[in-house]
Amino acid sequence: VNPYVLITPNETRRNQLQQIAKKELDDLERWKEEHKPGPIKLVPQRLGGKESEAQARQKQQMILTQSKYQQKHKREEYIKAKKAAEEAEILKKKAIQREKAETLEIKKRQQEMRRREMFLEDQYYKTNELLNRLDLGLPKSDSCQIANHGPESTAWTRSRTYKQVLREDENRRLEEMKQEQRRK
Repeated sequence: VNPYVLITPNETRRNQLQQIAKKELDDLERWKEEHKPGPIKLVPQRLGGKESEAQARQKQQMILTQSKYQQKHKREEYIKAKKAAEEAEILKKKAIQREKAETLEIKKRQQEMRRREMFLEDQYYKTNELLNRLDLGLPKSDSCQIANHGPESTAWTRSRTYKQVLREDENRRLEEMKQEQRRK
């Protein structure tokens, strides 16, 4: 426990403060007495209007029943508005999911198209390779004359044109991808 110092009160200062407080309280009481409002003088009037007590009670009862119906109606309107807001939220979520599904479907179609293109290119390449091997494997005797199809039909030129077509196709795909990236 820390040590502490007790300071004794200053009696003269305390007495002065109490006298000032007592004087202010007396002044306040005197001011209240001087500014006290006088009696209210009103001309007597008959209150309640021209309706009888029974009519007034009937009117009150009607207002009470109407207020119950109004509260019920307000509650129903609130529930309808809440349901409508929930429906709108659900429709919005469904639209978002539909868009996602459509984009996924488009991506799947594009992948399928790319896969088919690659398959067809590979098939074309393999077929040409097989034909080239078959052309090289044919006997070149004088008895069996093969019609000369010109310089375009040789295996070398066919493979060269195939490779060129592949390059052009690859370049075209690259250009499409670049354009798509620019659009994004």
